Amino acid sequence: MHSELVISHADRRPMYLQIMEQVRRRIAVGDWAPGQEIPSIRALAATVQVSVITVKRAYLELERDGVIVTRQGKGSFVAESAGLGTELRRHELDGHLSAALAVAGQLGLAPADVEARLRELAATPPADEKNEHER
Repeated sequence: MHSELVISHADRRPMYLQIMEQVRRRIAVGDWAPGQEIPSIRALAATVQVSVITVKRAYLELERDGVIVTRQGKGSFVAESAGLGTELRRHELDGHLSAALAVAGQLGLAPADVEARLRELAATPPADEKNEHER
């Protein structure tokens, strides 16, 4: 099973957090469906070239958070919780929005300014769509 997870040694975050984030993202975008088996701890450790302990820590945290379940002798699977993908997408978006609010605060902008700008951006077609209309 191909893991499609990549550990960046340039990233200052611990490797287990990088693994957790990428597992959550795979589930959030639907790459890994509820009930689907995920790579074993040993297989993932070998694939991303980290220690088994690092992957085990990530999996234990994900299990504690209700994202995955481990069945003794069978492996680890995406939890079959209703709305898990939606919850993970919302959590990731909240992180990005919180970071945007923090940057806005540093720039002296109020949350209302951020909201107004977000509405403006939402009403503007993406750059690639603009280029198509210009052709």
